Amino acid sequence: MNKLAKIFIPVLLILSLVLTAGCAGKKATAPLPAPPSPPGVVKEYADGAQSRTVAGETGGADTDRRIVKTGYLTLEVDDIAKAINEVTGVAKELGGYVVSSNKHGDKDAASGRISIRVPAERFDEAFDRLRKLAVSVPNESTQSQDVTEEYTDLQAQLRNLEATEAQYLELLKKAEKVEDMLAVQRELSNVRGQIERVKGRIQYLERTSDMALIEVNLQKTQPLGQPGWNALKTFKSAIRGLTTFGRVLADIAIWLAIFSPVWIIILVVVLYFKRWRKAKAKTSR
Repeated sequence: MNKLAKIFIPVLLILSLVLTAGCAGKKATAPLPAPPSPPGVVKEYADGAQSRTVAGETGGADTDRRIVKTGYLTLEVDDIAKAINEVTGVAKELGGYVVSSNKHGDKDAASGRISIRVPAERFDEAFDRLRKLAVSVPNESTQSQDVTEEYTDLQAQLRNLEATEAQYLELLKKAEKVEDMLAVQRELSNVRGQIERVKGRIQYLERTSDMALIEVNLQKTQPLGQPGWNALKTFKSAIRGLTTFGRVLADIAIWLAIFSPVWIIILVVVLYFKRWRKAKAKTSR
């Protein structure tokens, strides 16, 4: 028994040391765990934007409505340039600004287009003031889009991404190997890119819901009656008609001249045939 104990005890000690060293090596080379993604529901909108809402996070708090308003007006005015200046003045007086404007055409038949943004709460007031600038309003329309749900979801997604960024920063502090640091930095860069995209979309929704867009088409009013008779225009029209008629006669003369040998042969044949019939008629009597 003592002999067996002397043999097995050293063997067991060696095996224990080997197993301990193996476990320590595995623990040292294990990769850093990635931070878990916050649980939630992913939503995708028509424009491609995605958002993850944490369950139960947005249900309890009331959120201000985000409404994107857009209006379209067609105004008939006497002076296009003057109307563009007046629309610009309305936008500035209401606390808005001009997005774009253009004018094309000559003085008698001009048209223009101007787009403005005004505070959403003064949207109806802007419409009323723009109508008063026109002789008539052939067309007008408005539309509203509620983006409250998307806006709220994007805010929740931003909070989740910022929490994930903080977790990656903590992992980066604890990483000891170069490959671990590079892996964490790669994931951190990806998260920061998503944060920037979400922030950009949030800022766009805030800007478009705070400032309503109004697009104004400007048309010049048409005179009630036709303009009076103009002798010079009538004379020029007659000259053009005479010139066209002369060209037609000249074309006919050229065709006749070119085909004159054919006409002469046909004429000779016809005359010969008539004389032959007359001669035949005389002999038959």
